[in-house]
Amino acid sequence: MISRRDFLQVSMASAALVGASGFGNWARLAAQQALTQDQLLEFDTFGNVSLIHVTDIHAQLKPIYFREPSINLGVGGNKGEVPHITGAEFRARYGIKDGSPSHYALSSGDFASLAKGYGRVGGLDRVATVINAIRADRPDALLLDGGDTWHGSYTCHHTEGQDMVNVMNALKPDAMTFHWEFTLGSARVNELVESLPYAALGQNIFDAEWDEPAELFKPYEWFERGGAKIAVIGQAFPYMPIANPGWMFPEYSFGIRDEHMQAMVDEVRAQGADLVVCLSHNGFDVDKAMAGKVTGIDVILSGHTHDALPEPVQVGQTFIIASGSNGKFVSRVDLDVRDGRMIGLRHKLIPIFSDVIAPDPQIAQLIDAQRAPYESALREVIGQTESTLYRRGNFNGTWDDLICDALLSERDAQIAMSPGVRWGPSLVPGDNITREDLWNVTSMSYPNAYRTEMTGEFIKVILEDVADNIFNPDPYYQQGGDMVRIGGMAYAIDISKPQGSRISDMTLMSSGEAIDPSKTYTVAGWASVNEGTEGPPIWDVVENHIRKMGTVTVDETNTVKVTGL
Repeated sequence: MISRRDFLQVSMASAALVGASGFGNWARLAAQQALTQDQLLEFDTFGNVSLIHVTDIHAQLKPIYFREPSINLGVGGNKGEVPHITGAEFRARYGIKDGSPSHYALSSGDFASLAKGYGRVGGLDRVATVINAIRADRPDALLLDGGDTWHGSYTCHHTEGQDMVNVMNALKPDAMTFHWEFTLGSARVNELVESLPYAALGQNIFDAEWDEPAELFKPYEWFERGGAKIAVIGQAFPYMPIANPGWMFPEYSFGIRDEHMQAMVDEVRAQGADLVVCLSHNGFDVDKAMAGKVTGIDVILSGHTHDALPEPVQVGQTFIIASGSNGKFVSRVDLDVRDGRMIGLRHKLIPIFSDVIAPDPQIAQLIDAQRAPYESALREVIGQTESTLYRRGNFNGTWDDLICDALLSERDAQIAMSPGVRWGPSLVPGDNITREDLWNVTSMSYPNAYRTEMTGEFIKVILEDVADNIFNPDPYYQQGGDMVRIGGMAYAIDISKPQGSRISDMTLMSSGEAIDPSKTYTVAGWASVNEGTEGPPIWDVVENHIRKMGTVTVDETNTVKVTGL
């Protein structure tokens, strides 16, 4: 077993940097002087194999702000374990100094102040610079994309993913796996996958009619690197037809399929694999559970739940790497593989500080070309914000509070529901809200904002069902998102209770009255998985609302009382 001592460079690049001059009091110039590109990319090359991992980019081509969650609760065996600790507790766990670059990149505290000092993060032209630097050091490094790449922006929606395919092709990945890509519809997914110059992987993507592996998606791909024979096995998001509209890709079925995963691991081992890597979109807790069931995987590159961890997590003989989201990080993993097995590992989570890392000029030009036909629409200002707008958090996010307010107002509803998805960049106080910003948190292929009637009993059923998807103590029953956001209603949740018993004290905010199980309420929402849902697209609903407000202020809500922690 590899000991913790073998992680000679596990901590994030910025943890070793100097230059912080006080908590929350950073000027951008000072931040730039303290941080250099060379420091961020510094790495003691190790072993004979390098992996580069990016995941959950969600079509973010340009630098953004992205606030990490202030609450990310774990249940069962994951209670109190990473990634389910946040804020000061997270910083203490990893020895991160308050106000440091690591603080800004990895936790939410003092976010707006630190954002004004350190600036934006991400941008695929900056990611390209990091990838190129790693390849200059290790020319045969494997670049692996964990999925949720062709989804999440205005240009991605209008080009049906082509903008992201064009840019990612230029980065030259070796393989990718999938989730939100399938919401482009199976015909478009098939068309794009057939055009890819690299492997499209998913050992758990099956033909729904015949219940056998889908021909278009290989279970694994072989690579020869550093004298080692490497098998990369793909694991697509298991719960696709539940979390997303199954009618968009009816010929495919998914699931965790850990027995089939074990068969694939055994198969590649029998064929002489020296290193087995799983490129996963399970979500971190599911990856931990799978690592405890499936033997023979050396490294799991984890995606879907958007966790960013400065150290790998070890389960048995398997090491799990979490590389964040939205192009905010790139993971480099160096491995010593010899005599048919992995005997050492070094890892570095590299933050993409976009004011520090120089953009690659060719990728920057390509990105601008993808955006050029839409530039005027992207830049149009529809309002301003006096509040930090963010999405991440188990129960609330100010972006979703704003979306719920828009649904209540524009759709004349008593109660609003917004899905607990984790994608979507942040804005800081004083920012303009552009159409691009709005689409970054609403872009999807089933955006209709419905207006319907639901009984109080049915609303509770919905909340109980979503809560079990998040707080079931068995990770295999978790789908990796957050609670549906609620506007116009308060409730209590005891996360320690079993399904059907977690939700209580449901109260209609407009009257202060308890929700009556037998009474009917007018409910507005969006992102319904039901085919034929009618209503205006959510981005129009929210844009109309913001234009009426002019300047947005969103107070932190206290409408969800959480117990059982």
